[in-house]
Amino acid sequence: MFSPRYGARRFLLLETGGLDRPLFTFWEVLHISKQDHQINEEIRDKEVRLIDEDGGQLGVVPIAEAQRIAAEKGLDLVKIAPKAEPPVCRVMDYGKFRFEQAKKEKEARKNQRIVEIKEIRLSAKIDVHDFEVKAKAAQKFLKNGDKVKVSVRFRGREMAHTSIGLTILKRFAEACAEVSTVEKEPKLEGRQMLMFLAPLKNQ
Repeated sequence: MFSPRYGARRFLLLETGGLDRPLFTFWEVLHISKQDHQINEEIRDKEVRLIDEDGGQLGVVPIAEAQRIAAEKGLDLVKIAPKAEPPVCRVMDYGKFRFEQAKKEKEARKNQRIVEIKEIRLSAKIDVHDFEVKAKAAQKFLKNGDKVKVSVRFRGREMAHTSIGLTILKRFAEACAEVSTVEKEPKLEGRQMLMFLAPLKNQ
């Protein structure tokens, strides 16, 4: 039966072939001992609701019996629901459980993608060619899953005609409509008007 207190000793036994089941490496033992789960002799409750390694319900049993059952199977007793009344414990190979959990977490992190916010800057006097070039660039960003911040900066007397910027941003949103949705409507902030586009979720 595994216990963090005996981790180093059991590692030595592994080296000399003193145990008949696969054990963890020394570093895995150190890692496991720091987890939130109480296991084996760490569990001090008088009785627990016990689940076997196959998910079968064994009912409420004294802690000593639960520990004996786990020990006889060469497995660990793990408290999985400490706030239940009585606490729920499961018989399992805790080293294998932690290994599989770490593997799943690593896979999840690998599959995660950090969404970036790309910026496209337009001017109130942008010509048709530049508009199309910047619209294509925004579409590329959006297809890659990034968000796009589109801004129109007003210079000098252009501040008196901010409606031009609003028209440009609406046209820009329409040009990207097949790959995006408007996350934040155009809004004047200082001398620039901003709009945010987000990629469509079903892309």
